[in-house]
Amino acid sequence: MTKPKHSKKAQTKAAGGGYEVGYGKPPKKHQFKPGLSGNPKGRPKGAKNEATILREIMHQRMEVREGGRARKISRLEALLLRCLEAALKGDLKAMAFLLNRYRLIEGDETEHGEPLGHDEQSILEEFAKRFPPKVQPVKE
Repeated sequence: MTKPKHSKKAQTKAAGGGYEVGYGKPPKKHQFKPGLSGNPKGRPKGAKNEATILREIMHQRMEVREGGRARKISRLEALLLRCLEAALKGDLKAMAFLLNRYRLIEGDETEHGEPLGHDEQSILEEFAKRFPPKVQPVKE
């Protein structure tokens, strides 16, 4: 078997003007033309996904009567108000849902809200003395 004088890459480079053909680099004549793709019936530009549609629906405003007065609020707010009404009537699932959401929202603020008192600080120091860290911090 004889070896070819030039490799295919060298031939392609010479013929095609310096473009190297290989993995992920098809020959120029087999590449997609500008403006066309390999999936012409794919998702059209501007098509909305589920999250976008849900966000738009939940932020639409609707009229609600409260205390004999009509006011416009978002559908999300209306749902939360209905859930609150159910919780106040004794619905345990509604109570749990609202309390969990409230803790999730308020959790960050209450964790770092107040500084430790003298007693709390002494308890932490005593704990640190009894259980020293297994890994010593690096001193610079």
